[in-house]
Amino acid sequence: MKPETLGFFEKVYEVARLIPYGKVTSYGAIAKYLGAAKSARIVGYAMNNSGDKDVPAHRVVNRKGLLTGKHHFDGTNLMQQLLENEGVEVVENQIQNFAAVFWDPAKEL
Repeated sequence: MKPETLGFFEKVYEVARLIPYGKVTSYGAIAKYLGAAKSARIVGYAMNNSGDKDVPAHRVVNRKGLLTGKHHFDGTNLMQQLLENEGVEVVENQIQNFAAVFWDPAKEL
Protein backbone atom coordinates (compact mmCIF):
# COMPACT_ATOMS: atom_id res chain seq x y z
CA MET A 1 0.00 0.00 0.00
CA LYS A 2 1.12 3.54 -0.70
CA PRO A 3 2.22 5.63 2.30
CA GLU A 4 -0.51 8.23 1.64
CA THR A 5 -3.13 5.45 1.76
CA LEU A 6 -1.78 4.23 5.09
CA GLY A 7 -1.87 7.79 6.41
CA PHE A 8 -5.49 8.15 5.34
CA PHE A 9 -6.35 4.82 6.99
CA GLU A 10 -4.89 6.07 10.29
CA LYS A 11 -7.01 9.23 10.06
CA VAL A 12 -10.08 7.03 9.46
CA TYR A 13 -9.21 4.94 12.52
CA GLU A 14 -8.83 8.08 14.66
CA VAL A 15 -12.35 9.20 13.72
CA ALA A 16 -13.84 5.71 14.12
CA ARG A 17 -12.43 5.45 17.64
CA LEU A 18 -14.47 8.55 18.56
CA ILE A 19 -17.86 7.07 17.61
CA PRO A 20 -19.81 6.90 20.86
CA TYR A 21 -21.04 3.62 22.30
CA GLY A 22 -24.52 2.87 20.93
CA LYS A 23 -24.06 5.12 17.88
CA VAL A 24 -23.11 4.45 14.27
CA THR A 25 -21.78 6.48 11.39
CA SER A 26 -21.31 5.89 7.68
CA TYR A 27 -18.29 5.41 5.47
CA GLY A 28 -19.29 8.58 3.62
CA ALA A 29 -19.66 10.67 6.78
CA ILE A 30 -16.10 9.79 7.81
CA ALA A 31 -14.80 10.50 4.31
CA LYS A 32 -16.58 13.86 4.19
CA TYR A 33 -15.28 14.81 7.64
CA LEU A 34 -11.73 14.05 6.48
CA GLY A 35 -12.16 16.31 3.44
CA ALA A 36 -12.34 13.43 0.98
CA ALA A 37 -16.09 13.23 0.32
CA LYS A 38 -15.72 10.88 -2.64
CA SER A 39 -13.60 8.38 -0.69
CA ALA A 40 -16.30 6.40 1.14
CA ARG A 41 -15.05 3.22 -0.51
CA ILE A 42 -11.51 3.87 0.79
CA VAL A 43 -12.97 4.30 4.28
CA GLY A 44 -14.56 0.88 3.78
CA TYR A 45 -11.18 -0.58 2.82
CA ALA A 46 -9.72 0.95 5.99
CA MET A 47 -12.45 -0.67 8.10
CA ASN A 48 -11.79 -4.01 6.41
CA ASN A 49 -8.14 -3.75 7.47
CA SER A 50 -8.77 -2.54 11.03
CA GLY A 51 -9.03 -5.93 12.73
CA ASP A 52 -5.92 -5.63 14.90
CA LYS A 53 -6.07 -1.87 15.50
CA ASP A 54 -8.63 -1.51 18.32
CA VAL A 55 -11.14 0.22 16.04
CA PRO A 56 -14.91 -0.18 16.57
CA ALA A 57 -15.47 -0.99 12.90
CA HIS A 58 -18.88 -2.49 13.72
CA ARG A 59 -20.12 1.08 14.23
CA VAL A 60 -19.44 2.05 10.59
CA VAL A 61 -22.17 1.16 8.09
CA ASN A 62 -23.33 2.32 4.69
CA ARG A 63 -25.35 5.50 4.13
CA LYS A 64 -28.63 3.62 4.40
CA GLY A 65 -27.76 1.88 7.66
CA LEU A 66 -26.99 -1.50 6.12
CA LEU A 67 -24.33 -3.77 7.64
CA THR A 68 -22.39 -4.01 4.39
CA GLY A 69 -19.09 -4.82 6.13
CA LYS A 70 -20.44 -7.75 8.15
CA HIS A 71 -18.59 -10.41 6.15
CA HIS A 72 -15.29 -8.99 7.44
CA PHE A 73 -16.13 -10.00 11.01
CA ASP A 74 -15.50 -13.44 12.48
CA GLY A 75 -18.68 -15.42 12.89
CA THR A 76 -21.96 -15.19 11.04
CA ASN A 77 -23.57 -12.28 12.86
CA LEU A 78 -20.77 -10.76 14.94
CA MET A 79 -21.22 -7.21 13.60
CA GLN A 80 -24.94 -7.33 14.38
CA GLN A 81 -24.32 -8.86 17.81
CA LEU A 82 -21.81 -6.14 18.71
CA LEU A 83 -24.26 -3.43 17.71
CA GLU A 84 -27.16 -5.08 19.53
CA ASN A 85 -24.99 -5.35 22.66
CA GLU A 86 -24.77 -1.55 22.50
CA GLY A 87 -28.55 -1.18 22.18
CA VAL A 88 -28.66 -0.66 18.41
CA GLU A 89 -31.59 -2.55 16.89
CA VAL A 90 -30.81 -4.45 13.67
CA VAL A 91 -33.39 -6.28 11.54
CA GLU A 92 -32.27 -8.17 8.41
CA ASN A 93 -28.90 -6.35 8.32
CA GLN A 94 -30.66 -2.97 8.53
CA ILE A 95 -30.23 -0.61 11.49
CA GLN A 96 -33.61 0.44 12.82
CA ASN A 97 -34.18 4.09 13.78
CA PHE A 98 -31.03 4.90 11.83
CA ALA A 99 -31.40 8.68 12.18
CA ALA A 100 -31.69 8.37 15.96
CA VAL A 101 -28.43 6.41 16.36
CA PHE A 102 -26.48 8.16 13.58
CA TRP A 103 -23.39 10.08 14.69
CA ASP A 104 -22.04 12.66 12.24
CA PRO A 105 -18.41 13.54 12.95
CA ALA A 106 -18.78 16.84 11.08
CA LYS A 107 -21.43 17.95 13.58
CA GLU A 108 -19.99 16.32 16.70
CA LEU A 109 -16.26 17.03 16.46
